Amino acid sequence: MKQAEEHAPAHAIAPRDPDLVMRLSRMGSAHPMRLSFLRVLLRRLQTDGWRFDRPVWQVDAAGVGHAVYRAIGPERTYSLVAFAHDLPDDMRSDRVIATAWDATFALVDGEANAADITRLAANVPLQEAGRVSARELSLSRANRSVRLFSHVVDRLAEGRQPDRAELEAVGYLMRTTAVYGSGKFGVVDRDAIADRVETKAPFQAEMLTVWLIRAFTVDIVEHLARVKGGARAVRLDRDLRRGLGVGNSTGLGMAPFLVNHPRLLNNWIAVRENALARVRLLPSLEPQTLTGFQDALAAARENATLWHSAHPLQIAKLDLLRVDLARLAAHVAQDWDHSRPQPWDRLWRWGEEILSEEGQEALVSLLLEPHGAVIDDLAKGLDADETTGFAIDGSLTIGQVRAWLDEGYSWVSRFDFTDPAQSARFWYVSEEKLEPRLGERHDEAGQDREQPLGVARAMAALSGALAGWGAETPIAAFLLRHPEHRHSLRRLLMLRGLRYAEIRDNVLAANMLPIDILRCKLAFFGADRFDPRSDRWVRISLFQGQPFPDELTLDG
Repeated sequence: MKQAEEHAPAHAIAPRDPDLVMRLSRMGSAHPMRLSFLRVLLRRLQTDGWRFDRPVWQVDAAGVGHAVYRAIGPERTYSLVAFAHDLPDDMRSDRVIATAWDATFALVDGEANAADITRLAANVPLQEAGRVSARELSLSRANRSVRLFSHVVDRLAEGRQPDRAELEAVGYLMRTTAVYGSGKFGVVDRDAIADRVETKAPFQAEMLTVWLIRAFTVDIVEHLARVKGGARAVRLDRDLRRGLGVGNSTGLGMAPFLVNHPRLLNNWIAVRENALARVRLLPSLEPQTLTGFQDALAAARENATLWHSAHPLQIAKLDLLRVDLARLAAHVAQDWDHSRPQPWDRLWRWGEEILSEEGQEALVSLLLEPHGAVIDDLAKGLDADETTGFAIDGSLTIGQVRAWLDEGYSWVSRFDFTDPAQSARFWYVSEEKLEPRLGERHDEAGQDREQPLGVARAMAALSGALAGWGAETPIAAFLLRHPEHRHSLRRLLMLRGLRYAEIRDNVLAANMLPIDILRCKLAFFGADRFDPRSDRWVRISLFQGQPFPDELTLDG
């Protein structure tokens, strides 16, 4: 019987069901992977032979001044212009309403000459209060992690390396509080760079910005250490340096993106799910992929040990993750027979039965990690054309629309919108900061400014409004009577056949956790060490463990 099984054809593997994948609790358990945007960027830079330098460093003894970092590619050059400031401690804040920062940045399309630097110096330190031009691809700012920053400067100035435990506890010298792109505050529109090879994948300009900021954070501490210690000062050990990323504080401003860009969301999730299906379908494993998986699992366990949070929800998730990774390691070492057909699928199906959502999503990333040759080409599908299908064909019949609602949105029937708890929240945009915010519908004013993010409620309302209309009636007749449903109908028609385009939960519900949406998006960026500070904002780390510009190699 065993011999027959071993020679049986591989069974088909379908991507996971969107009713499983697109629930908020699972989206809020997402982990970074080799198809995350920052990993895509690093592979592109390495494969295409990009070069990097720092042609300008004009920073004084107080750590004030500017620098320029260049990324020089086969066709184009990009320049990060960094401004270092003397920020009093009482002005340092992670909040978006801050008006001053330890450092501010702009990524310039091309070389940044003296005139560019003068122009940017008058605007970039002001951030939202200034303006940049269409020559800039991003606008950003960062604050020091004060205690660790000072510790590293002091130790290097003394000729000693900083304490490894101190570095691992924080993981970054600075954290950004915003990285603006895609037309905001004057930077170039996404459409203008979407066809470039190096910026076709999502958020590549922003990821390049953060990666070069990471180099600046090390350069500035080493500069200040030389000022303080003179000839005694030493540079940061390369191994310790590799463990530093760039921190980030992210709040509600990021959450509506996934609802407002459903075609893009579909492509991100589809790329990941198709990659998982490809790996599971492999008939056997190679020794090098087994070794790569084991190395990735060891690194994940170490990361889970170093990953800390003070938030009760994340503490519980971390406890589950550590237990699950230990179970996985034991199963791989003792029980997993990887000589049998489709070994990766067998491992995955074991994980589905044994592991929590947190552990299962970690296993997704681990399975993808050693299989670059099998899945890396899928990164070409991460971007999306979001302009097609806007026009509504008025000759479509009510019967067709009902059928498509049943096909794509039957999941909305889970929610009873007569229950006040199912419509407890509303999303709006702050007039002061032009940032998304979340209001309590039954306690706060402002519902007249509500953003159309409640997709489940809107589709349920559309379905209800169609009741009683004849199946052969043109949809144009319905819209003449009910134009308030035009937005929902257009969304339905534009997203037909896109299985992963919608969050299959109610984002207006009283028990909805915005950090679940944030974590999903940030995991696709490549973020890790998620540390929620409430249910509405989170701190993370980017590029931790990845190479610096002067050591870019194929290991990313």
